[in-house]
Amino acid sequence: MTMLKLFGIVFFCGLLSPSQEVLSGLSCAVSPVAMQRVLSDAILQNGLLQQHLQGLVLPNIMGDGGLLNSPTSITGLHLVKVWLPKLTVVLPPGIGVQLTIAAKLELSGNCLVGLLSDLVDILVDVNITANIKCTNFESGTVQVVIEDCLCIFGAIKIKLLSGLLSLSVNDIVLNKLRATLPGLLCPVVDIVINLANIQLLGTLNAVIPVGTVGTIHYHLASLPFTSSSFLGLDLDGVVKQVGGSIIPHDSSASALPPLLDKLLVLGLRQSFLNAVLSLLIQMPPQTFTCTPDVFSGASNLQEAITTLFPTGCSACHETGPLNIKLTLAGNPLILLEENKATVELLVMIQVFIQRLDGSILNLLLLKADLGLNAHVSIAGGRLVLALSLGSTSLSLESSDVGISNISVLKPHCNSLLVETLLPFINGALGIGMPLPNVLDIPLIKVDIQILVSSVRAALMWVQGLWQAHSSGCSKCLELHRIPALCILEMSQRRWDILPDFPKGEPKVAAGDNTGYVLRMRLCWGRA
Repeated sequence: MTMLKLFGIVFFCGLLSPSQEVLSGLSCAVSPVAMQRVLSDAILQNGLLQQHLQGLVLPNIMGDGGLLNSPTSITGLHLVKVWLPKLTVVLPPGIGVQLTIAAKLELSGNCLVGLLSDLVDILVDVNITANIKCTNFESGTVQVVIEDCLCIFGAIKIKLLSGLLSLSVNDIVLNKLRATLPGLLCPVVDIVINLANIQLLGTLNAVIPVGTVGTIHYHLASLPFTSSSFLGLDLDGVVKQVGGSIIPHDSSASALPPLLDKLLVLGLRQSFLNAVLSLLIQMPPQTFTCTPDVFSGASNLQEAITTLFPTGCSACHETGPLNIKLTLAGNPLILLEENKATVELLVMIQVFIQRLDGSILNLLLLKADLGLNAHVSIAGGRLVLALSLGSTSLSLESSDVGISNISVLKPHCNSLLVETLLPFINGALGIGMPLPNVLDIPLIKVDIQILVSSVRAALMWVQGLWQAHSSGCSKCLELHRIPALCILEMSQRRWDILPDFPKGEPKVAAGDNTGYVLRMRLCWGRA
């Protein structure tokens, strides 16, 4: 596979839906240059075309006009070699690819002129253009159909050792080749393209293990679509735990950014990333003794807790080692801002003493809301997150000994979490999220971006529609295509623009003013 130079990966949070109303976890845009290299590798470099053209036999050619107008026949004419094949790709708008293969065909056969036998060699320049469409999408697979196949011939050179063919026989040979070769070449191209389709679809429909914790099943979510600048692929990723349970994620339509100089752009949606994080970050409760060999600030934490004991607390002086139990509460949540990713994680910290009789004295039960800064990278075709502590919000859930003020514990708990929890989580994340091997395009020189569309931007867009209507937009007035209902579906909450068009400007009703736009759906109709 020829190494491609540039690859873009984009994380989505709240991009407005594109014209293709496809709901999936991932979207890809493949440039014409990348498609040309992919198909050239699959059809030419791997020898697929030459393999299926090998042994191609043409019909016998009969005519008059050889030496002394003797009867002339060319028999056993067959393909010897395909010289200098070159493949080009054009992506016309709609669902389709226009593929052109330019090649020089070397043919050889036996020529009988009268009673004289000789060998004949023929060189034919040909351009084979096929318009390819994808149809019959079902369960992640599509059928490839060649709608048109056209052969355009260039120079045709006939070489006979004795030079006994006259110009009239040359014309007969040329006409016969032009009449018969398309019917022989186009079916071969059809076979080759379908075989290449099977090979390339295999890269889009694959179950990839995620360490030992589960799998991600990538598959095509809809028919591929084309514009003049890219081939669009919508994929879905089924995140499955070991044992078979599926971690659900909301799918939403998103518009990919321009390719610019990239060969491939892959968009991963926030909800899909959250499902994968839930798969990767699975930590059973961790219990350990609060000693310096576990984390360096153990002594300082014990001293800080001791200072919080209420006066006259007899239970506070129970003997026994101090124990700590860390428990993840709920699933991790990745939050995306413009070129920034943060993982929110809720951790319960229990500090307790286990008495000799086996009962537990709960000194503290703390809830720590962590904001973890995420560094994103690509390694070995996998998306890898490395987390560092950004912020901590600490609150007291309960205390059997009457502790009420925990403000002095925050730096000590931060040290505890950095030294004990984060190494475990980063170790789990180090497995990485396997990315789809889209059309066998290698992921090198990756440019990672995080794109966010705010609620305000969405509302401004709707306001623009209203202003266009109010100012006498001819199409709006003629078709009455005013949004009667616009719903912005949030990650956690829902916003409604009330259906009061065209009586007044859009109003917004919401219980909160925060949240990420995941999808915008417009229902057109008369108000």
